[in-house]
Amino acid sequence: MTDVGSGPALPVAGLTPLTTLDYPGRLACVVFLQGCPLRCGYCHNPHMIPPRRGQMREWREVESFLETRRGLLEAVVFSGGEPTRHPQLLLAIQRARERGFGIGLHTAGSYPRRLSTLIPDLDWVGLDVKGDAAQIDRITGRGRQWRQLCDSLDQLLAADLALECRTTVHWRDFDEAALERLARWLAAKGVRHYALQWARPQQCLSPSYQQPSPIANPLPGLAERLRPLFETLSVR
Repeated sequence: MTDVGSGPALPVAGLTPLTTLDYPGRLACVVFLQGCPLRCGYCHNPHMIPPRRGQMREWREVESFLETRRGLLEAVVFSGGEPTRHPQLLLAIQRARERGFGIGLHTAGSYPRRLSTLIPDLDWVGLDVKGDAAQIDRITGRGRQWRQLCDSLDQLLAADLALECRTTVHWRDFDEAALERLARWLAAKGVRHYALQWARPQQCLSPSYQQPSPIANPLPGLAERLRPLFETLSVR
C-alpha cells in the first residue's frame, strides 16, 4: 500500500459519512473538494467555489475515516466543487481503491484531459450536463464549456463504467422545450441513465436565483414523455 507520508495534498471541503443517493445502488461516503471554475447561478454550495491549497493532513484524516469503514461502506464518491480540477485527485482515488472501495465521481466535465487519466480507476460517474450548446456558457458563467462537456461525455460513453447524466433545472435557465431538446440529444448520444433535478432556491450563488419559481415544477410530466428514451429516468 502507498506510504501515508506520500499522500495527496487535497483541499477537503467536507465529508458525508453515509449516503445511498450519491452512488446509485451502493452505500457510500462523499468527499467534497474545494474549488470550482463554474459560476452557476443556482449553485447551492457557493462556499465550495473559491479555490485554495490543500494540505496532506486533510486527506490523511479522510483515510483515517475510511479505515474505520472497511466492510461497512462500499464506495467513496469524490464531489465538489469540481473534483477534477485537482491534479492529485488520481492519487487519492488509487489510495481509496487500494483499501477496497469502489470509486464514484461527480463532475461537470470541465477538465476532459484530466478525466481521461481518472477513467481507468472509476466505477461510476455522475456527469452534470448543465445545458446544450446554446445555453451552457450562459448557465455556467464560463466559456468553451460545450466543447469540454462533449469531450468528457464521449470519453465516458466509450469507457467500461456506469454513467448517469443529470441536469439541474432552474426556471431561469430552461423552458420545457429546451430541456426536452437536451434530453433527446443525450439519448441520441447513447446515454441510458438520466436524472432531472429541480433546483432549490435556498442558498443559491446568485440572489436572483433565490426567488421562488413562478411556475409549477414541469419535470414529472416531462419525464413521462421522455422515459421511453432511457433505461432509467428519475426526477429528484
